[in-house]
Amino acid sequence: MRNLILCLLALCSLAACAEPKWAPDAAVTRAAYHSDDPPSITLFTVVRRSNGNGGHSGLLINGRQRILFDPAGTFQHPQLPERNDVIYGMNDKMVDFYIDYHAREEWDVVEQTIPVSAEVAEMVAQRAQNWGAVSKAHCARSITGVLAGVPGFEGLGRTWFPATLMERFRTLPGVQERRITDATARKDYGVELVAPGDPRAQFPAF
Repeated sequence: MRNLILCLLALCSLAACAEPKWAPDAAVTRAAYHSDDPPSITLFTVVRRSNGNGGHSGLLINGRQRILFDPAGTFQHPQLPERNDVIYGMNDKMVDFYIDYHAREEWDVVEQTIPVSAEVAEMVAQRAQNWGAVSKAHCARSITGVLAGVPGFEGLGRTWFPATLMERFRTLPGVQERRITDATARKDYGVELVAPGDPRAQFPAF
């Protein structure tokens, strides 16, 4: 029954267009999270285990604050304010929650992290925040748009395909990669899940 509900919700989500969202200043300020980790850019790719096809791309930007650019994504939580596909408040637990949200029996999550300067992290964060709401199936296209011409990412080019973006990201100097499965994803993040049937509930549409 749970799988049937997920499938139905996924099909409904696929029909949706870009939906602008704009959390109030107070919510964004309250949720702002700064990590002591060095500045970095992390690409998340949701990959089908059976054939290696990519289902979704997300970009975690760790600069002055840690934010998630999740273009055309369905990930959300009441404690995470969102402005046009940029999600604020991405502490370690919420990152684990994001990964576990996408890792399934049939889907793995590939995490690719590249250290960058504080200036590059801020440049990418500003571009993501200025990009605007993203339509379905434009996740990889918008991420490569945000990264286009950024120092260190000039070779990525533009693509519509998450798996292609993942392969190109793999060739960048200094990248660190790990693959997370449903079995290895952390489950102890302590985030209260939004249950199916709750009007706030959303599930990945890949």
